Amino acid sequence: MTQALHTRPDVFDTVVVGAGVMGATTALFLARAGQKVALIDREDMFRAASGVNAGTLTLHMTRAQLIPHAIRGREMWLDSANWLGEDVGALATPGLSMAFTEAEEELLRQRARVRQEMGAPIEVLSAKETIRIEPGINPTLRAAAYCALDGHIPTYRVGGAYARALRQAGVTIIENSPVEGISPATGGGYEVRITGRAHPVRGHRIVLSTGAWLEKMLGWLGYDIPIRCLINQLVVTETLPPVMRSVLSIANGLLSLKQFANGSVLIGGGWQGEGNIHQGGTRVIPENLRGNVRLAQHVVPRLNEAQILRVWLGLESETPDAMPLIGALTPDEDAFVVGCIHSGFTSGPYMGRLLAERILGSDPDLGAFDPTRFSSLPATGTRP
Repeated sequence: MTQALHTRPDVFDTVVVGAGVMGATTALFLARAGQKVALIDREDMFRAASGVNAGTLTLHMTRAQLIPHAIRGREMWLDSANWLGEDVGALATPGLSMAFTEAEEELLRQRARVRQEMGAPIEVLSAKETIRIEPGINPTLRAAAYCALDGHIPTYRVGGAYARALRQAGVTIIENSPVEGISPATGGGYEVRITGRAHPVRGHRIVLSTGAWLEKMLGWLGYDIPIRCLINQLVVTETLPPVMRSVLSIANGLLSLKQFANGSVLIGGGWQGEGNIHQGGTRVIPENLRGNVRLAQHVVPRLNEAQILRVWLGLESETPDAMPLIGALTPDEDAFVVGCIHSGFTSGPYMGRLLAERILGSDPDLGAFDPTRFSSLPATGTRP
Protein backbone atom coordinates (compact mmCIF):
# COMPACT_ATOMS: atom_id res chain seq x y z
CA MET A 1 0.00 0.00 0.00
CA THR A 2 1.14 3.57 -0.59
CA GLN A 3 0.41 6.20 2.04
CA ALA A 4 -1.47 9.36 1.01
CA LEU A 5 0.67 12.47 1.45
CA HIS A 6 -1.60 14.59 3.62
CA THR A 7 -3.34 12.16 5.94
CA ARG A 8 -2.25 11.78 9.56
CA PRO A 9 -1.01 8.19 9.89
CA ASP A 10 -1.31 5.87 12.83
CA VAL A 11 1.82 5.14 14.82
CA PHE A 12 3.85 2.32 13.31
CA ASP A 13 5.72 -0.27 15.33
CA THR A 14 8.79 0.31 13.15
CA VAL A 15 9.62 2.88 10.48
CA VAL A 16 12.41 1.77 8.14
CA VAL A 17 14.13 4.56 6.20
CA GLY A 18 15.86 3.29 3.07
CA ALA A 19 14.26 0.75 0.72
CA GLY A 20 17.27 -1.13 -0.57
CA VAL A 21 17.86 -4.82 -0.01
CA MET A 22 18.83 -4.51 3.68
CA GLY A 23 16.07 -2.13 4.70
CA ALA A 24 13.44 -3.95 2.65
CA THR A 25 14.43 -7.33 4.09
CA THR A 26 14.32 -5.98 7.63
CA ALA A 27 10.86 -4.51 6.98
CA LEU A 28 9.63 -7.74 5.41
CA PHE A 29 10.60 -10.00 8.30
CA LEU A 30 9.31 -7.54 10.90
CA ALA A 31 5.94 -7.36 9.14
CA ARG A 32 5.69 -11.12 8.81
CA ALA A 33 6.27 -11.33 12.57
CA GLY A 34 3.18 -9.17 13.10
CA GLN A 35 4.60 -5.66 13.31
CA LYS A 36 3.00 -2.66 11.67
CA VAL A 37 5.80 -1.36 9.43
CA ALA A 38 6.37 1.64 7.19
CA LEU A 39 9.18 1.66 4.59
CA ILE A 40 10.28 5.07 3.29
CA ASP A 41 12.59 5.91 0.39
CA ARG A 42 13.68 9.16 -1.25
CA GLU A 43 13.13 7.60 -4.70
CA ASP A 44 11.52 4.45 -6.02
CA MET A 45 12.43 1.29 -4.15
CA PHE A 46 15.80 -0.21 -5.09
CA ARG A 47 16.72 2.84 -7.15
CA ALA A 48 19.93 4.18 -5.57
CA ALA A 49 22.16 1.14 -4.99
CA SER A 50 20.47 -2.23 -4.68
CA GLY A 51 18.76 -2.04 -8.06
CA VAL A 52 21.67 -0.63 -10.06
CA ASN A 53 24.67 -2.57 -8.77
CA ALA A 54 26.48 -5.34 -10.63
CA GLY A 55 24.38 -8.09 -9.05
CA THR A 56 27.43 -10.20 -8.26
CA LEU A 57 27.16 -12.95 -5.66
CA THR A 58 30.78 -13.25 -4.63
CA LEU A 59 33.05 -14.61 -1.95
CA HIS A 60 36.22 -13.49 -3.73
CA MET A 61 35.39 -9.80 -3.31
CA THR A 62 33.84 -10.06 0.16
CA ARG A 63 35.86 -9.08 3.23
CA ALA A 64 37.17 -12.21 4.92
CA GLN A 65 35.33 -11.50 8.20
CA LEU A 66 32.03 -11.41 6.29
CA ILE A 67 32.45 -14.70 4.41
CA PRO A 68 30.01 -16.65 6.65
CA HIS A 69 27.38 -13.93 6.16
CA ALA A 70 27.95 -13.84 2.40
CA ILE A 71 27.50 -17.61 2.16
CA ARG A 72 24.16 -17.36 3.97
CA GLY A 73 23.11 -14.38 1.87
CA ARG A 74 23.92 -16.23 -1.35
CA GLU A 75 21.84 -19.18 -0.13
CA MET A 76 18.91 -16.83 0.48
CA TRP A 77 19.14 -15.35 -3.02
CA LEU A 78 19.17 -18.80 -4.60
CA ASP A 79 16.15 -19.73 -2.45
CA SER A 80 14.21 -16.50 -3.06
CA ALA A 81 11.16 -18.36 -4.36
CA ASN A 82 10.60 -19.77 -0.87
CA TRP A 83 11.21 -16.77 1.40
CA LEU A 84 10.53 -13.84 -0.95
CA GLY A 85 7.75 -15.51 -2.91
CA GLU A 86 9.40 -15.17 -6.34
CA ASP A 87 12.43 -16.53 -8.14
CA VAL A 88 14.52 -13.43 -8.88
CA GLY A 89 16.75 -15.27 -11.34
CA ALA A 90 19.78 -15.82 -9.13
CA LEU A 91 22.23 -18.04 -10.98
CA ALA A 92 24.83 -20.18 -9.22
CA THR A 93 28.10 -20.13 -11.14
CA PRO A 94 31.76 -20.58 -10.28
CA GLY A 95 33.92 -17.54 -9.71
CA LEU A 96 37.50 -16.97 -10.83
CA SER A 97 39.72 -14.27 -9.35
CA MET A 98 42.72 -13.88 -11.64
CA ALA A 99 46.31 -12.67 -11.49
CA PHE A 100 48.26 -11.39 -14.49
CA THR A 101 51.32 -9.99 -12.68
CA GLU A 102 53.63 -11.24 -9.95
CA ALA A 103 52.20 -8.73 -7.47
CA GLU A 104 48.64 -9.77 -8.32
CA GLU A 105 49.53 -13.44 -7.85
CA GLU A 106 51.00 -12.76 -4.41
CA LEU A 107 47.85 -10.83 -3.47
CA LEU A 108 45.66 -13.58 -4.93
CA ARG A 109 47.26 -16.28 -2.80
CA GLN A 110 47.09 -14.14 0.33
CA ARG A 111 43.41 -13.32 -0.20
CA ALA A 112 42.57 -16.95 -0.98
CA ARG A 113 44.29 -18.15 2.19
CA VAL A 114 42.45 -15.82 4.58
CA ARG A 115 39.11 -16.56 2.92
CA GLN A 116 39.71 -20.29 3.13
CA GLU A 117 40.24 -19.84 6.87
CA MET A 118 36.80 -18.20 7.09
CA GLY A 119 35.06 -21.06 5.28
CA ALA A 120 35.18 -20.07 1.61
CA PRO A 121 35.79 -23.11 -0.65
CA ILE A 122 38.54 -21.40 -2.66
CA GLU A 123 41.47 -23.14 -4.35
CA VAL A 124 44.32 -21.65 -6.37
CA LEU A 125 44.67 -22.97 -9.93
CA SER A 126 47.45 -22.77 -12.46
CA ALA A 127 46.98 -20.81 -15.67
CA LYS A 128 46.54 -24.06 -17.59
CA GLU A 129 43.83 -25.30 -15.21
CA THR A 130 42.05 -21.94 -15.35
CA ILE A 131 42.02 -21.72 -19.13
CA ARG A 132 40.63 -25.23 -19.27
CA ILE A 133 37.62 -23.87 -17.33
CA GLU A 134 37.42 -20.56 -19.24
CA PRO A 135 39.11 -20.89 -22.65
CA GLY A 136 38.43 -17.25 -23.51
CA ILE A 137 40.79 -15.84 -20.87
CA ASN A 138 43.99 -14.14 -22.01
CA PRO A 139 46.76 -16.80 -21.95
CA THR A 140 49.16 -14.36 -20.26
CA LEU A 141 47.35 -15.30 -17.02
CA ARG A 142 49.64 -16.44 -14.17
CA ALA A 143 47.13 -18.04 -11.77
CA ALA A 144 43.55 -17.85 -10.54
CA ALA A 145 41.56 -18.57 -7.41
CA TYR A 146 38.50 -20.75 -8.05
CA CYS A 147 35.36 -20.66 -5.91
CA ALA A 148 32.33 -22.83 -6.64
CA LEU A 149 30.06 -20.58 -4.55
CA ASP A 150 29.72 -17.49 -6.71
CA GLY A 151 26.92 -16.34 -8.97
CA HIS A 152 24.93 -13.34 -10.12
CA ILE A 153 21.45 -11.84 -10.26
CA PRO A 154 19.68 -9.64 -12.83
CA THR A 155 19.08 -6.85 -10.33
CA TYR A 156 16.25 -5.29 -12.35
CA ARG A 157 14.04 -8.20 -11.22
CA VAL A 158 14.64 -7.76 -7.51
CA GLY A 159 12.82 -4.51 -6.69
CA GLY A 160 9.48 -5.63 -8.09
CA ALA A 161 9.67 -8.96 -6.27
CA TYR A 162 10.35 -7.19 -2.97
CA ALA A 163 7.56 -4.67 -3.53
CA ARG A 164 5.02 -7.44 -4.07
CA ALA A 165 6.21 -9.38 -1.01
CA LEU A 166 6.19 -6.28 1.19
CA ARG A 167 2.67 -5.28 0.18
CA GLN A 168 1.45 -8.82 0.74
CA ALA A 169 2.97 -8.68 4.24
CA GLY A 170 1.12 -5.41 4.93
CA VAL A 171 4.06 -3.00 4.83
CA THR A 172 3.16 0.62 4.05
CA ILE A 173 5.56 1.71 1.29
CA ILE A 174 6.20 5.45 1.00
CA GLU A 175 8.30 6.13 -2.10
CA ASN A 176 9.68 9.32 -3.67
CA SER A 177 9.64 10.88 -0.22
CA PRO A 178 12.95 12.44 0.88
CA VAL A 179 13.36 12.48 4.65
CA GLU A 180 14.34 15.93 5.90
CA GLY A 181 14.59 15.22 9.60
CA ILE A 182 14.12 12.69 12.41
CA SER A 183 13.41 13.70 15.99
CA PRO A 184 12.11 12.15 19.22
CA ALA A 185 8.33 12.16 19.50
CA THR A 186 6.42 13.24 22.58
CA GLY A 187 5.66 10.12 24.56
CA GLY A 188 8.40 8.03 22.96
CA GLY A 189 9.38 6.84 19.53
CA TYR A 190 10.34 9.07 16.63
CA GLU A 191 8.83 11.41 14.09
CA VAL A 192 10.17 11.17 10.55
CA ARG A 193 9.60 14.37 8.59
CA ILE A 194 9.21 14.05 4.83
CA THR A 195 9.54 16.84 2.29
CA GLY A 196 6.10 17.90 1.02
CA ARG A 197 4.18 15.88 3.59
CA ALA A 198 1.87 17.67 6.02
CA HIS A 199 2.39 15.28 8.93
CA PRO A 200 5.42 13.27 10.03
CA VAL A 201 5.47 9.50 9.96
CA ARG A 202 5.68 8.28 13.54
CA GLY A 203 7.06 4.99 14.81
CA HIS A 204 7.85 3.41 18.15
CA ARG A 205 11.25 2.62 16.66
CA ILE A 206 13.22 3.51 13.54
CA VAL A 207 15.70 1.65 11.35
CA LEU A 208 18.16 3.64 9.24
CA SER A 209 19.18 1.80 6.08
CA THR A 210 20.07 4.63 3.74
CA GLY A 211 23.55 3.64 2.58
CA ALA A 212 25.46 6.65 1.30
CA TRP A 213 22.98 8.97 3.07
CA LEU A 214 23.59 7.41 6.49
CA GLU A 215 26.17 9.92 7.71
CA LYS A 216 23.70 12.81 7.66
CA MET A 217 20.89 10.81 9.27
CA LEU A 218 23.13 9.37 11.97
CA GLY A 219 24.07 12.96 12.77
CA TRP A 220 20.43 13.67 13.55
CA LEU A 221 20.70 11.03 16.30
CA GLY A 222 23.95 12.40 17.70
CA TYR A 223 26.44 10.14 15.94
CA ASP A 224 29.42 11.49 14.01
CA ILE A 225 30.44 8.56 11.79
CA PRO A 226 32.17 9.39 8.50
CA ILE A 227 30.66 7.42 5.62
CA ARG A 228 32.56 7.27 2.35
CA CYS A 229 30.40 7.26 -0.78
CA LEU A 230 31.74 5.24 -3.71
CA ILE A 231 30.31 6.12 -7.13
CA ASN A 232 30.86 2.91 -9.09
CA GLN A 233 30.68 2.95 -12.89
CA LEU A 234 29.03 -0.01 -14.65
CA VAL A 235 28.93 -0.97 -18.33
CA VAL A 236 26.78 -3.42 -20.26
CA THR A 237 27.53 -4.65 -23.78
CA GLU A 238 25.41 -5.81 -26.66
CA THR A 239 24.36 -9.45 -26.69
CA LEU A 240 27.23 -11.74 -27.63
CA PRO A 241 27.82 -15.44 -28.22
CA PRO A 242 29.01 -17.18 -25.02
CA VAL A 243 32.36 -15.75 -23.92
CA MET A 244 32.40 -16.84 -20.25
CA ARG A 245 30.53 -19.15 -17.90
CA SER A 246 32.04 -17.98 -14.61
CA VAL A 247 32.02 -14.71 -12.72
CA LEU A 248 35.45 -13.24 -13.46
CA SER A 249 37.43 -10.77 -11.38
CA ILE A 250 41.01 -9.65 -10.80
CA ALA A 251 42.77 -10.06 -7.47
CA ASN A 252 43.26 -6.31 -7.07
CA GLY A 253 39.49 -5.76 -7.33
CA LEU A 254 39.62 -3.55 -10.44
CA LEU A 255 37.47 -5.79 -12.63
CA SER A 256 34.35 -7.91 -12.44
CA LEU A 257 32.77 -9.59 -15.44
CA LYS A 258 29.72 -11.73 -15.96
CA GLN A 259 27.59 -12.78 -18.92
CA PHE A 260 23.83 -12.93 -18.54
CA ALA A 261 21.50 -15.45 -20.12
CA ASN A 262 20.61 -13.02 -22.93
CA GLY A 263 24.29 -12.78 -23.93
CA SER A 264 25.05 -9.27 -22.66
CA VAL A 265 28.20 -8.83 -20.58
CA LEU A 266 28.32 -6.61 -17.50
CA ILE A 267 31.65 -4.90 -16.81
CA GLY A 268 32.38 -3.48 -13.37
CA GLY A 269 35.19 -3.25 -10.89
CA GLY A 270 34.66 -0.13 -8.83
CA TRP A 271 36.09 2.37 -11.33
CA GLN A 272 34.83 5.66 -9.96
CA GLY A 273 32.51 8.31 -11.31
CA GLU A 274 32.35 11.75 -9.74
CA GLY A 275 29.91 14.12 -8.12
CA ASN A 276 28.04 14.71 -4.91
CA ILE A 277 24.91 12.82 -3.93
CA HIS A 278 23.68 15.82 -1.93
CA GLN A 279 24.39 18.50 -4.54
CA GLY A 280 24.57 18.30 -8.32
CA GLY A 281 24.26 14.57 -8.77
CA THR A 282 26.79 12.09 -10.14
CA ARG A 283 28.59 11.76 -13.48
CA VAL A 284 30.69 9.29 -15.44
CA ILE A 285 34.44 9.93 -15.72
CA PRO A 286 35.19 9.01 -19.37
CA GLU A 287 38.84 8.06 -18.82
CA ASN A 288 37.85 5.69 -16.00
CA LEU A 289 35.21 4.18 -18.25
CA ARG A 290 37.79 3.58 -20.97
CA GLY A 291 40.25 2.09 -18.47
CA ASN A 292 37.64 -0.34 -17.15
CA VAL A 293 36.65 -1.50 -20.64
CA ARG A 294 40.27 -1.88 -21.78
CA LEU A 295 41.04 -4.02 -18.75
CA ALA A 296 38.03 -6.21 -19.55
CA GLN A 297 39.24 -6.57 -23.14
CA HIS A 298 42.71 -7.54 -21.92
CA VAL A 299 41.29 -10.27 -19.69
CA VAL A 300 38.79 -11.57 -22.28
CA PRO A 301 40.10 -10.59 -25.75
CA ARG A 302 36.82 -11.57 -27.43
CA LEU A 303 35.33 -8.42 -25.89
CA ASN A 304 37.49 -6.26 -28.19
CA GLU A 305 34.74 -5.94 -30.79
CA ALA A 306 31.79 -5.72 -28.37
CA GLN A 307 29.63 -2.60 -28.56
CA ILE A 308 28.74 -0.79 -25.34
CA LEU A 309 25.00 -0.33 -24.95
CA ARG A 310 24.69 1.48 -21.64
CA VAL A 311 26.73 3.04 -18.84
CA TRP A 312 25.38 3.90 -15.40
CA LEU A 313 26.44 4.64 -11.84
CA GLY A 314 25.75 2.73 -8.63
CA LEU A 315 26.42 3.95 -5.10
CA GLU A 316 28.24 2.06 -2.37
CA SER A 317 28.87 3.22 1.20
CA GLU A 318 31.85 2.40 3.38
CA THR A 319 32.80 3.02 7.01
CA PRO A 320 36.36 3.93 8.11
CA ASP A 321 37.14 0.27 8.88
CA ALA A 322 35.13 -1.04 5.88
CA MET A 323 32.98 -3.12 8.23
CA PRO A 324 29.17 -2.89 8.45
CA LEU A 325 27.02 -0.86 10.78
CA ILE A 326 24.35 -3.16 12.23
CA GLY A 327 22.73 -2.78 15.62
CA ALA A 328 21.09 -0.53 18.17
CA LEU A 329 21.88 3.18 18.38
CA THR A 330 20.20 3.92 21.71
CA PRO A 331 20.03 2.25 25.13
CA ASP A 332 16.25 2.11 24.79
CA GLU A 333 16.75 0.11 21.58
CA ASP A 334 14.29 2.28 19.71
CA ALA A 335 16.72 3.24 16.92
CA PHE A 336 18.74 0.86 14.77
CA VAL A 337 21.02 0.98 11.74
CA VAL A 338 21.95 -1.49 9.01
CA GLY A 339 24.28 -0.67 6.14
CA CYS A 340 27.76 -0.03 4.76
CA ILE A 341 28.37 -3.70 3.97
CA HIS A 342 31.18 -4.31 1.47
CA SER A 343 29.84 -6.45 -1.40
CA GLY A 344 26.60 -5.92 0.46
CA PHE A 345 24.31 -7.21 -2.26
CA THR A 346 25.55 -10.76 -1.62
CA SER A 347 24.97 -10.76 2.13
CA GLY A 348 22.27 -8.06 2.21
CA PRO A 349 19.19 -10.26 2.70
CA TYR A 350 20.87 -12.18 5.50
CA MET A 351 22.02 -9.01 7.26
CA GLY A 352 18.52 -7.55 7.02
CA ARG A 353 17.02 -10.72 8.44
CA LEU A 354 19.54 -10.71 11.31
CA LEU A 355 18.58 -7.16 12.27
CA ALA A 356 14.89 -8.08 12.17
CA GLU A 357 15.61 -11.00 14.49
CA ARG A 358 17.50 -8.65 16.82
CA ILE A 359 14.59 -6.19 16.92
CA LEU A 360 12.17 -9.05 17.58
CA GLY A 361 14.12 -10.14 20.66
CA SER A 362 16.65 -12.71 19.47
CA ASP A 363 20.36 -12.25 20.07
CA PRO A 364 22.29 -12.84 16.83
CA ASP A 365 26.01 -12.13 17.02
CA LEU A 366 26.32 -8.57 15.72
CA GLY A 367 29.09 -7.42 18.05
CA ALA A 368 31.64 -6.78 15.28
CA PHE A 369 29.17 -4.43 13.59
CA ASP A 370 28.25 -2.31 16.64
CA PRO A 371 27.70 1.23 15.31
CA THR A 372 28.91 2.79 18.57
CA ARG A 373 32.50 1.68 17.85
CA PHE A 374 33.13 4.94 15.97
CA SER A 375 31.34 7.24 18.37
CA SER A 376 32.50 9.30 21.33
CA LEU A 377 29.11 8.53 22.88
CA PRO A 378 28.78 5.82 25.56
CA ALA A 379 28.93 2.26 24.24
CA THR A 380 25.16 1.95 24.52
CA GLY A 381 24.54 5.11 22.54
CA THR A 382 22.37 7.97 23.71
CA ARG A 383 18.95 9.22 22.92
CA PRO A 384 18.96 12.79 21.55
